[in-house]
Amino acid sequence: MAGQAARRGGAMRPPGSSMRAALARSPAASFLLAVAAAVAAVGGLYFWVVVSSFRLPDSGVAGCRRDGEGSWSVGMFYGSSPLELRPIELEGRSNGNSSAWPVANPVLTCATPTEAGYPSNFVADPFLYVEGDTLFIFFETKTTASLQGDIGVARSLDKGATWEFLGIALDEAWHLSYPFVFKYENEIYMMPEGNKKKELRLYRATKFPLEWTLEKVLVNKPLIDASLVQFEGYWWLFASDFTRYGVEKNAELEIWYSNSPLGPWTEHKKNPIYKSDKSLGARNGGRLFIFEGSLYRPGQDCSGTYGRRVKLYRVEKLTKEEYKEVPVKLGIEEPKKGRNAWNGMRYHHMDAQQLASGGWIAVMDGDRVPSGDSTRRSLFGYIGFFLAIALVVFVGFVKGAISCSVPPSFWVPQSRRESCRTLPVHRFNSKVRRYFNNTGRYISAIKTRLNEKTWSNMLFFWVVALIGIVNVCIAVHFLCSGNGAEEAYTYQGQHSQFTMVTMTYEARLWNLKLFVEHYSRCESVREIVVVWNKGNPPSDDAFDSTVPVRIRVEAINSLNNRFRVDPLIKTQAVFELDDDIMMTCTDLEKGFRVWREHPERMVGFYPRMIDGNPLEYRNERYARGKKGYNLILTGAAFMDSEFAFKKYWSEEAREGRDYVHKNFNCEDVLMNFLYANASSSRTVEYVHPAWAIDTSKFSSVAISRNTQKHYDVRTNCLAKFSSIYGPLPQKWEFGMREDGWDK
Repeated sequence: MAGQAARRGGAMRPPGSSMRAALARSPAASFLLAVAAAVAAVGGLYFWVVVSSFRLPDSGVAGCRRDGEGSWSVGMFYGSSPLELRPIELEGRSNGNSSAWPVANPVLTCATPTEAGYPSNFVADPFLYVEGDTLFIFFETKTTASLQGDIGVARSLDKGATWEFLGIALDEAWHLSYPFVFKYENEIYMMPEGNKKKELRLYRATKFPLEWTLEKVLVNKPLIDASLVQFEGYWWLFASDFTRYGVEKNAELEIWYSNSPLGPWTEHKKNPIYKSDKSLGARNGGRLFIFEGSLYRPGQDCSGTYGRRVKLYRVEKLTKEEYKEVPVKLGIEEPKKGRNAWNGMRYHHMDAQQLASGGWIAVMDGDRVPSGDSTRRSLFGYIGFFLAIALVVFVGFVKGAISCSVPPSFWVPQSRRESCRTLPVHRFNSKVRRYFNNTGRYISAIKTRLNEKTWSNMLFFWVVALIGIVNVCIAVHFLCSGNGAEEAYTYQGQHSQFTMVTMTYEARLWNLKLFVEHYSRCESVREIVVVWNKGNPPSDDAFDSTVPVRIRVEAINSLNNRFRVDPLIKTQAVFELDDDIMMTCTDLEKGFRVWREHPERMVGFYPRMIDGNPLEYRNERYARGKKGYNLILTGAAFMDSEFAFKKYWSEEAREGRDYVHKNFNCEDVLMNFLYANASSSRTVEYVHPAWAIDTSKFSSVAISRNTQKHYDVRTNCLAKFSSIYGPLPQKWEFGMREDGWDK
């Protein structure tokens, strides 16, 4: 054998080397590498194009992390009745430091304590304490150091528009939540949930609001979400026993009564009131309140997920022997934006109180994900990667089986074999030998069927590769895109909202419906105003929208209508967007965040650099080549509705408006000149979108299909407007922001 190897000019090879060499010479390895590279490349492209646009900067290095319990935050509500409450954004509330109005929910998030130096993953279970014109909120904050709940406190001096985090009011060695705060005989008390201590404790403020001391143990039982109310001569304690199991978990309610909130407490004769249905709202969902002589109890519907929603009950009978309650309408509109709303998936706690003025104020917590969402998303992500790897291995195995030539001598005694050595077959008995012979025939048959040169089998392999790529995309999405929501950004600790304005006509109705359905789900969008220039307008309810859609029918067909003064707009910020542009909600939220930093500017997504002598209109590629821009297209731009619209319809802009109407072009160029003419400082800013699609290119109704002709008209506009309003400002470079959003 050695001589034969020497005569062939090669050294003797170890067993199995012939098969490895065959694999290396075959296209199996290269194909496997190609599939793996394709999967990785597409996964990386998917991350860059889609997932990266969803990612938000951390509110703090240690806070606001993904948490299995959720991402709870707190919102404010107002009304003339606790049964008719409206969120703060519908009240038009603002303050002197606000960069945009109205202030929007949520008013407290994990960023509130985190940015004050107390890293937190979420804030929940809010309770109000009203002291004159000052509001305090006590709430559970889940600290990142111990991953347990502490009681935090924040203060508002402007009726809930802005909040200052004061610190941790109560920190014990065990988990704390549900800080029920009340006043009794000129003392302020707190009764937090701390069931791991297996007792219901009462604390008294020694130096409100940050210093508390243990007053007494009210009940030696692990009661949770305990609320007190004084009604018809007694103090009543509503709570749940957290030691219950199975269907009784979060489905149990007990009542206790006493002559004083300090006790002693006696159990109600019908305890437990509930113990079998999580959807009934047995577990308390906040403070009980009295309205028009009736007692109301908020409870948690825990069906499907913990804290799914708040249910409200009116108590019809409450005595030592009897209890009866009936469900009533909560009076708060159900959120419609799903994960893109701060309370789109869950809201499980409410505290409503009457103010001295007679009006009502309430706080409510909410979450954009169900309980355990981060765990499920991680599980789906890892499963996606596992399946992708398994598919790549499968493709490599099958390709190797096809490409590797295994001679018939592999299945016969050793003396008749020359290559592809494996275990010595002669050591096996005849039955095992027959088994291997049959296996060899099966493999040969499979190889014949899976001939890689046939179109059907090539298609099979590429379908498998496509499935692998899809699995990688799923894995990247679930592992790297946070909670899957396109969230709003805060500025100066606040959220706000804007109005979208788009202009269209009858032939583009299909496009408009797609536009409204998508953008109405963006968190900060309050209303969509459609400027209807031509044709029969649709009804306001013709759209699948989560926000109001208002059709503003214009008397004449003019591009000037885009910037018409509209007293019905209820926000300071307006986002002008062509109806054929589709981009992610996260990109819109980025632009809105940048505009709130500088509301005196136009902030948009399409930069241009206008220069030359004479001036010439060029595209974004030219601006990139010049490494700067001095004009922003208002077809996708944020602006101050008060300033911009009044400026556009001022007397000084009349000549420019007439030119726009005559040429049916350049309304956005005119707005840029008007901004530049009104200020010597910077007036435009660019935000780079992750991606944007012009949907009109898929139809025959694009506004500017002849690009060169469109640019020629705009070049003429530049000459006209510069002669009237002066030159545009200097160039502003790309990449000047620290966050890199303008690169």
